[in-house]
Amino acid sequence: MAFQAGGQRPAPRPAPATPEVQAYLQDYTALLEAVPFPSLVVDHRWDVVLTNGAFRTLFRGAGPHPTAMPGDNFLRFVLFHPDASAVLGEHESSWCLPMLAHFAAALERHGHDPGLQAVRRDIAQDPIMEAAYRQGLPHWIRAVGAEAVEHDGAVRPLHHPDPRWGTTDCRVVVETPRVLEELGCTRLTLVLREPRRPPRAGRPRRTAAAHLRVVPAPE
Repeated sequence: MAFQAGGQRPAPRPAPATPEVQAYLQDYTALLEAVPFPSLVVDHRWDVVLTNGAFRTLFRGAGPHPTAMPGDNFLRFVLFHPDASAVLGEHESSWCLPMLAHFAAALERHGHDPGLQAVRRDIAQDPIMEAAYRQGLPHWIRAVGAEAVEHDGAVRPLHHPDPRWGTTDCRVVVETPRVLEELGCTRLTLVLREPRRPPRAGRPRRTAAAHLRVVPAPE
């Protein structure tokens, strides 16, 4: 499902105008940096507003991409970056499909948002991803249950570049303090667990043909 999405990434959301909110975000940045687990703040289109050092360490191996860097837009990273599966274990079922489900919900709420519309156009340009979005996603939700779509509380596999963690799991914890909620933002923290098996060397890069087994490959 990896797809080198073309076009320009939408301009980032303007910075908050009030000094009080700017000061809050500065202090919130300091709070994030004190957290030992990867943490990020995103807006409704998954544009990344804040990250901490643990997040940047986790995704430091991601190669350059014009529209899907993890520190720019996390939705685009999960869906489009060819290196995403090197970090996000069980990439299709544990990360891509839940993110597609959240994207579909965001598109219903913010249908005219140009950033979300750009993601929808990029999905449509990839036949495998388009089939997953239209046919595979509803089938998957029926098969696994709606709770599998939720981020908060989900336990999902990771391949951490630090060998002390290696192949492990994380619990996704979603928090939205009042000020962030008023800004239309959400914080996600990936609480790392003890490694469940030794890290595997030489993980292959993913390719479009290897993705989304919930739908048949195009003829």
